[in-house]
Amino acid sequence: MPVANGEVIAIDQVDDPVFSQKMMGDGFAVIPTDTTIYAPIDGTITSIFPSKHALGITTTEGIEVLIHMGLDTIEMKESAFTIHVVEGQKITAGEIIATADLDKIKSAGKQTTMIVVFTNGEKINAFHLEKTGKQDPGTAIGCLEI
Repeated sequence: MPVANGEVIAIDQVDDPVFSQKMMGDGFAVIPTDTTIYAPIDGTITSIFPSKHALGITTTEGIEVLIHMGLDTIEMKESAFTIHVVEGQKITAGEIIATADLDKIKSAGKQTTMIVVFTNGEKINAFHLEKTGKQDPGTAIGCLEI
C-alpha cells in the first residue's frame, strides 16, 4: 500500500541512482501531497535511523522493508521528520508511522519522495507494482512474491 497520499511511481523513476538502479532492492515510491507517512506493510519496527529520515520494518515472513523519507534528507542540519513509533513496536499496514515537514524538506533543496525498498531481495521472488499515479492509502498497489 502507498506510504503517503500522493503519486505512486516505480522505483526506477526515483531521482537517485541508488534507488532507481535497485542497488538496495526493489520497491516503489510516492511523491507526497501531505505530511502523513503510513506503514506500507504489517510488521515490526526494527530500526529508526538517528536522523529520523528512515525506518526499518521486518515482516513476520522476514522481509526487510526500508522506508526512506526524502532524497538526501540525511544531510539536513535539522530533521524534518517526527517519528510516531518505537523500535520493537508491531504495526499494521496503514498505521501512521511518521510525519514529514514537506516545506522544510523543499526549503533545504531536497526532494520529498518517500521510498519503500525491500532490502533483502534473496527472500523475495518478485515485486510487481500494479498501480501507479494517485492512489489512496490503504489501496493495494502491488504484489510481493515470496
